[in-house]
Amino acid sequence: MQILYGVPGEGMGHATRSKVVIEYLLNIGHDVHVVSSSRAFTFLDKSFPGRVTEIKGFHFAYKNAEVSKTGTFMLNLKNAGKNLVYNIGKQLQLERDFKPQLVITDFESFSFYFAKLHKLPLISIDNMQVMNRCELDITIEKGEKGNYRLAKQIVKSKVPSCNHYFITSFFKAKVIKKNTSVMPPIIRKTIEEAVVSQQNHLLMYQTSSSLKTVQETLAKLPNENFIVYGMNLDKIEGNVQYKPFSETQFITDFASAKAVIANGGFSFISEAVYLKKPIYSFPIANQFEQYMNAAYIDKLGYGRHFKELSADNLKSFLFDLPHFQQNLAEYKQEGNTNLFTLLALLLK
Repeated sequence: MQILYGVPGEGMGHATRSKVVIEYLLNIGHDVHVVSSSRAFTFLDKSFPGRVTEIKGFHFAYKNAEVSKTGTFMLNLKNAGKNLVYNIGKQLQLERDFKPQLVITDFESFSFYFAKLHKLPLISIDNMQVMNRCELDITIEKGEKGNYRLAKQIVKSKVPSCNHYFITSFFKAKVIKKNTSVMPPIIRKTIEEAVVSQQNHLLMYQTSSSLKTVQETLAKLPNENFIVYGMNLDKIEGNVQYKPFSETQFITDFASAKAVIANGGFSFISEAVYLKKPIYSFPIANQFEQYMNAAYIDKLGYGRHFKELSADNLKSFLFDLPHFQQNLAEYKQEGNTNLFTLLALLLK
């Protein structure tokens, strides 16, 4: 079967998990062509040369380490016209060169509209639809309710009326709409095969906080060792080692950490849960999906949800590590077996 697969360029989590599914589809004999943008396009083009078309996609604008709603609107409005013209050209090229019989979208609009235009079956595989197609079992703070309503409306309107929705989630969620299946998160092969241990360091994956804030905070815990990725540095300062990104070394440090520190991105948190690493989560402001992930981490006892990175919060988190480790020990997931089994049945 010829399959068109759409992957958004905003955030690398979509790309890394889509790569796993695309590899599976190719291995069982399907012919897959991918459309993506930005960093995700570069990543996937290296993984699947000749199978990826670059398009123009949606992007968030950030200010003071939080999502700027106004900035995001203006950024995408400014580029809307030229991006539309560019994407129409890519659509015409695809229509000439590739004849998909099915479309899969990971919360990506170009592939969605391609499917609707050509009346093709459409499958959604992403984590975002949990906000729209499931019942959330968390307390949403008053200040987050507006962000929740906005996020839910965006998710609802992004890829409506798919033939089936696969929702990946590290927490259980009650399905409230038809043609919907909740699956465990998609796990990369390198994470599945990682050698898990518990050494004496905390891994921090961080791109939103300022370097000064990170340095000042971690220095206040001189008896702890930290390895920090995401800041494009290669140096050691006291008890903190900053490393440039290397997938092999990152996974080694990740799998051997006694705990992790991050914002609220779904892919990293899901992998931490899979590796049974307690999580200190401080979501990017005005990004409800991250707030939701952090709230569930707290609810399940897999870690703590904080509004910011601080020394006092870290001390509180570290004090409760045995409790988090005990709860994580009960988490079970057999790789990607559930998703792949149901996806193969659906494709038949």
